[in-house]
Amino acid sequence: MEMVNVTIDGHKVTVPKNYTVLEAAKEAGIDIPTLCYLKDINKIGACRVCLVEIKGARALQASCVYPVSDGLEVYTNTPKVREARKAVVELLISNHPQDCLKCTRNQNCELQALAKKLGITDIRFKGEISSFPSDKSSKAIERNPDKCVLCRRCVAVCNQVQSVSVLNAMNRGFDTVVAPAFNHPLDSVNCTLCGQCINVCPVEAIKEKDHISRVWDALADPNKHVVVQTAPAVRAVIAEEFGLPMGTPATGKMVAALRRLGFDKVFDTDFTADLTILEEGHELLHRIKNNGKLPLITSCSPGWIKYCEHHFPELLDNLSTCKSPQQMFGALAKTYYAQLEGIDPANIYSVSVMPCTAKKFECERPEMTDSGYQDVDAVLTVRELARMIKQAGIDFVNLPDEEFDLPMGMSTGAGLIFGATGGVMEAALRTVYEVVTGQTLPKLDFEEVRGLEGIKEAKVDLNGTEVKVAVAHGLGNAKKVMEKVKDGTADYHFIEIMACPGGCIGGGGTPIVNALTRTKLDQDYRNLRIKAIYAEDAQLPLRKSHENPAVKKLYEEFLGEPLGEKSHHLLHTHYTKRSKYPEQK
Repeated sequence: MEMVNVTIDGHKVTVPKNYTVLEAAKEAGIDIPTLCYLKDINKIGACRVCLVEIKGARALQASCVYPVSDGLEVYTNTPKVREARKAVVELLISNHPQDCLKCTRNQNCELQALAKKLGITDIRFKGEISSFPSDKSSKAIERNPDKCVLCRRCVAVCNQVQSVSVLNAMNRGFDTVVAPAFNHPLDSVNCTLCGQCINVCPVEAIKEKDHISRVWDALADPNKHVVVQTAPAVRAVIAEEFGLPMGTPATGKMVAALRRLGFDKVFDTDFTADLTILEEGHELLHRIKNNGKLPLITSCSPGWIKYCEHHFPELLDNLSTCKSPQQMFGALAKTYYAQLEGIDPANIYSVSVMPCTAKKFECERPEMTDSGYQDVDAVLTVRELARMIKQAGIDFVNLPDEEFDLPMGMSTGAGLIFGATGGVMEAALRTVYEVVTGQTLPKLDFEEVRGLEGIKEAKVDLNGTEVKVAVAHGLGNAKKVMEKVKDGTADYHFIEIMACPGGCIGGGGTPIVNALTRTKLDQDYRNLRIKAIYAEDAQLPLRKSHENPAVKKLYEEFLGEPLGEKSHHLLHTHYTKRSKYPEQK
């Protein structure tokens, strides 16, 4: 690779020729503030916060898009640069609601951090303030355009990473707004509710629909028996909300915190992740043996399901009919668990803690009532749970480790790895291999389906039958795989698809990693979270779903058998064809 010599603030640095000034400054250990810039996703020079002085240039330049060249001299800390950056941020703040104390992004807001960094204590600019209607139409995500700083990071992730293209900048000048086409509400367009826009928003222009108040109300109701389930990824990310390093597993502390919040039982979604493998694995074998619709595609990611319903409705028959682990758990909580404990299911309030915003939509799908009630009553994101723990004054970091309640808190490593891309596939292969061959797997770790490569492929020999599998994460990669299925060029038997990059550990409800932290990390932050998942899997005594004794007992005492009549009623579902274009209300 061709290298060039650049001087930044008097420091000489040698960098690749394709670098920008911003990237070169990082190599030199010099921090240039940014707002619209998002590493690998958004480099448009729109906000002008990263302005620098270039020797010989007539005007200040945006460092995130200005290319380096041999002999280039850059100045990042001149009076002219400091004043320009300060003016840009003051202008943004002058048109921004002054409600920091009640904002969920308070102390994790990039605009707030920039104001502090640049020494802004007063706003010199007064004038008209933008006023746009908020959008609360969706069951999962809310938009507040008045807080938008027009960085277009949400536009970039929706278009470039997720290939959904719901959000775009409309109008011009002072009337510019980021919104769906023709300002349609989110619930009428093909938004998948994945929440990736929330994760990259520097402020609170987009956020999840809050379920905290409904959960507090349930916990305070003496007539309610409130149970909670926690998704696999939650334990790998929640510690970040309390200042612990990324990748710190916090299963025991999470369980302890939930008990202290007042939940009657603390259960584990990994239990129904194991159950999903039994149902989905048998569904795969049934389709292979009976010339059923192949490839079979996983159905545990509600953002992916909604994407498929909008963009590939002709392929809905390829989807597994299995409900997601969240919804399987909800159905069992108000049937199997209610029967075990002798509780009227009408008095059971079922809460889930998820790394996902689309789960809020999923729990309110009209078909998710097979228990005779709404199977899951409320969904908290990881961020919402952290806020509840803080509201309750619980010292999370110093909590003792506690165990999940039984029986729906017993799980295996296979259920746990659902939290990472490739995890569902690996869990399924651990079980399907042994069910088909009758032999013990010589090696449990299917390394070929792990990692952050966008699309992964593998072949598995099941006693003479070769099964070809694929894994895709992020809807942009899902689109590539589905186009191959659609045109008949895919020869896969089984496909795992997760809506979010990295899988659930990169979900739209996980702790927000600001742009500066992303840029400074030596590796992708999702890798750190994934390591926590696999480290815990490796230490568990049971690592195969079909070995979970609580799941075995569930079948013996209640369900009967995988794909049986009762399983079909409670654990399986159907899908809805949806338009790609705005739906008329």
